[in-house]
Amino acid sequence: MRFITYAEEGEDRVGVLADDQVHALPVGVTLLDLLRAENGLQAAGERALQRTSSVRAYADLRLRAPLPTPPTVRDFMTFEQHLEGAARLAGPDATIPDRWYEAPAFYFTNPYAIRGPHDDVPVPPGSQLFDLELEVAAVIGRTGSDVRPEDGESYIAGYTIMNDWSARDVQFAEMEVRLGPAKGKDTATTLGPVLVTPDELAPWRAGTAYDLAMTVDINGERIGEDRWSSMAFSYGDMVAYASRGTEIRPGDVLGSGTCGAGCLAELWGRHGRDVHQPLQPGDVVTVGVEQLGSLTTRIVAGVDPVPIPSARRRS
Repeated sequence: MRFITYAEEGEDRVGVLADDQVHALPVGVTLLDLLRAENGLQAAGERALQRTSSVRAYADLRLRAPLPTPPTVRDFMTFEQHLEGAARLAGPDATIPDRWYEAPAFYFTNPYAIRGPHDDVPVPPGSQLFDLELEVAAVIGRTGSDVRPEDGESYIAGYTIMNDWSARDVQFAEMEVRLGPAKGKDTATTLGPVLVTPDELAPWRAGTAYDLAMTVDINGERIGEDRWSSMAFSYGDMVAYASRGTEIRPGDVLGSGTCGAGCLAELWGRHGRDVHQPLQPGDVVTVGVEQLGSLTTRIVAGVDPVPIPSARRRS
């Protein structure tokens, strides 16, 4: 099934998408509510598809992120091509750390920064190197801890496109103190347009994920493409690592990390900064994944950073 969240009369509504029509669920029901109820997503979707009194045209709706307020957002790095290219920003001889091959590394990002498919994205305060990152996020459907990799995908309720907007200059500066990324990733993360359940994608199952195309366009120009199945780690691996020594819970979002050629930083690392300018107000970014749809986002001006005084040195 394909679930969406949309805005109607000031409220968020959940619906099931079928043949360009959306079958609405009752007012007040959220996708997070359904994920937290045992078999809630499947049962609610089946009931909605049987009703004909609450059907809307998909094209007429203003979409929100499928999960506008997820409990947590973890962002992984699972595409080797992306990491290899981005590493070259540090120099032409820079290589991928051996540690990357040992476990699917991730960081926690901001669940308050989620934006939907129709939302503009501002340039983060103080950034001159604004970038995008095309990913596919898995949404957790049940609680687990210390999950085994071979069982991990059974905890996934569905998949959605994720664009992890990145202020590269802010990110690089703050990571000099061996923390982060934090503010470099803090302004916006776009999710949508739909949450697609795993059974819908089964015909394309291949390798670590699904053999489906991922594409990035800026102002109508194709800048990169990859296959979703190029992930070096599987979602089962990601679930296992995220749940090690702790819990994953319904609604948690696990981003795949940027696909190959899925951001400007990788192009800059391979070909130099002149290959494409950073994102500017007025740019239009479209990212797409076969069977998951596409997200088109307009970049707008942000705000100036509020100054923070430097700390005094001890000596």
